[in-house]
Amino acid sequence: MQKRRRIYLYGNSVILGTLGASLRRVSRYEVSTLSPPWPETIDLETLAPDVILFDVEADRPEAAFFLLEKHPALLVIGVSPDNNLVRIWSGQQLCELSTQGLLDVIDEQLGDSRAL
Repeated sequence: MQKRRRIYLYGNSVILGTLGASLRRVSRYEVSTLSPPWPETIDLETLAPDVILFDVEADRPEAAFFLLEKHPALLVIGVSPDNNLVRIWSGQQLCELSTQGLLDVIDEQLGDSRAL
């Protein structure tokens, strides 16, 4: 059995709600929502996320960079609803990304196969 990857959505914007609804339909992901403020380091370790998705237009997106400093293996993905832009803080920038495209990127970054 394949390990379910944990994806946390940080914030409550419409774009994150839409992405969350799509991602929850994929059985290999466990999708939850984090409400502001960002969790403390010990809380994040308890949650054990594989991916954090956040709205780059939301208040205080710089907290994502703090998470990367403490957890460099964490996949942090920022979504900008205004210009349909997805940024992965691993040096990769993607434009015009569909939900399936987002799933492919997450799988690729986490080293998972595309088995449904």
